[in-house]
Amino acid sequence: MICMGIDYGTRRIGIAISDPSSTMALPLATIEVKADQSHLEAIRKLADDYRVDRLVVGLPYNMDGTLSEHGARVMEWARSLQGVLGRPVILWDERLTTFEAHGVLDTLRIKGAKRRDKVDQVAASLILKEYLDSLITP
Repeated sequence: MICMGIDYGTRRIGIAISDPSSTMALPLATIEVKADQSHLEAIRKLADDYRVDRLVVGLPYNMDGTLSEHGARVMEWARSLQGVLGRPVILWDERLTTFEAHGVLDTLRIKGAKRRDKVDQVAASLILKEYLDSLITP
């Protein structure tokens, strides 16, 4: 089963992809959000190209476990994504993934514009990896 991880933002969307055995999550792409919703077509194309079975969208919670203000928008967007792609969309807790992604990029000494392009991809891969790990954890 191939899964796609998505870190949804109002300006950029980070995309990650799993291997066919669903054990690894790899950063794949950053898609700019467009007013004409063409970013949904870009996600559909990637999902088709990689033969994605399901999508995992990061859902932003506050540290106290309550849904963040942005969370309701993400839930609505995920529903529309599922309608457009016709594939299961799973919402997954993304607390601290962007913070962790910055830590990974610090370790790799990636800075500037290159960092901005990669942080959403890395966050998406962290979201996806946590989901994949939950599938094998008893």
